[in-house]
Amino acid sequence: MKSFMAKKSYVDSKWLLVDADGAVLGRMAAKIAPILMGKTKPTYTPHVDTGDYVIVVNAEKIQVTGKKAQDKEYDFYTHFPGGHKFVSFADMMAKKPERVIELAVRRMLPKNKLGRKMMKKLKVYRGSQHPHQAQRPEKVEVF
Repeated sequence: MKSFMAKKSYVDSKWLLVDADGAVLGRMAAKIAPILMGKTKPTYTPHVDTGDYVIVVNAEKIQVTGKKAQDKEYDFYTHFPGGHKFVSFADMMAKKPERVIELAVRRMLPKNKLGRKMMKKLKVYRGSQHPHQAQRPEKVEVF
């Protein structure tokens, strides 16, 4: 019996809407990453992007457990001497709460070209409004 291998022409992507109000960051990201990869579909193929589009709203209302709100830090390098920078979780949530969710999900995806392509299918917004009404996203509970 032959194994099914999806091709680009077979992929049928849906649009899913996730409300992050009261969701725990890591648990939500762990549910979103397999959806973006396509692992929730029977047609999953590792070398083809078979995943769905995910819209996350209310990004500023996510929660973290334990002392992560005070202790967690994000670091990045500016590629200049002395350019190793640190940003606390509280500062990141105040300035760019969308970025917090994007980083959590991106780190759970493959680290290659396919992972970068999957990441483009994640749309994160503050508040409950988003510009993707025309795609008629269906609401999904992830926690």
